[in-house]
Amino acid sequence: MNITKNLLFTTLIALGTLTMYSCKTKKLVAKPAPAPVEKPKPPVEEKKPAPEPEPEKPEPIEKPNFNLDNIQFEFNSFVLKTSSFPILDKAVMEMKKSPDTKFVLNGYSSAEGTPEHNMSLSIDRANAVKSYFVNAGLKSENFTIVGHGDKDPISANTTEEGRILNRRTEIKVQK
Repeated sequence: MNITKNLLFTTLIALGTLTMYSCKTKKLVAKPAPAPVEKPKPPVEEKKPAPEPEPEKPEPIEKPNFNLDNIQFEFNSFVLKTSSFPILDKAVMEMKKSPDTKFVLNGYSSAEGTPEHNMSLSIDRANAVKSYFVNAGLKSENFTIVGHGDKDPISANTTEEGRILNRRTEIKVQK
């Protein structure tokens, strides 16, 4: 009985192996590799010459406007009036358009006080404007300071309104 079991068992294993092997072979035969399909080539288009690009127009460079108002100061002081800040800000914008332009800052005073005091005050006023410009990012070497004291008034020193106008610093382009 042992021999029959062994023989039967061996036969089953052999049949199972053949069946499995034959199934794999059938699967390979059942699915052949697809034939390569050649894709149609697109029609050849004639190359058209590219249109010439329009020459780039440089952006118009806005020329700086150095026609600025005078900068005003408080009485007997080189403290800037708050009304002068918009003028100074505009001056900074214009000066940044031409960073290599040199300027002369002419300081003036009204006729009150001694000539020595007025000269010192006019120089301090011009330096106050220069400090404002340098703090705004402009080069210090682009500015020359000139004090005039009470010389060259733009209005009469006989009235308070005239004296207020004479307490000023003028910005001029250096020639």
